[in-house]
Amino acid sequence: MSPQNAYFMPDAHGEGHVGDAACGDSLSLFIKVENNILVEVSYLVFGCPASIATSSMTSLMAKGKTIEEALAIKEQDIIVALGGLPKGKEHCSNLGVSALREAIRDYKENFK
Repeated sequence: MSPQNAYFMPDAHGEGHVGDAACGDSLSLFIKVENNILVEVSYLVFGCPASIATSSMTSLMAKGKTIEEALAIKEQDIIVALGGLPKGKEHCSNLGVSALREAIRDYKENFK
């Protein structure tokens, strides 16, 4: 009901962009890293309320974590943190986790 961290990060250290052709949702997730810690996580999402909720929760769960801890976040962790998702919307949690992993990969390849 209260999405957080929904903004473009122009000085991001890593970016992850994913889309789900099955439902038409797309997500861009941005990270800023200092001393191996994700100090800032934001996103822009185009999609249904479940995609917005899972994107927001992914950003909240990843912020303050080490890269290794962030990589350990699983789709089910997002669903549990939200108190569940409507039947047929569980796949939305894949967007956040996939974009987070892609942003970390981008950081490792291009910024580190």
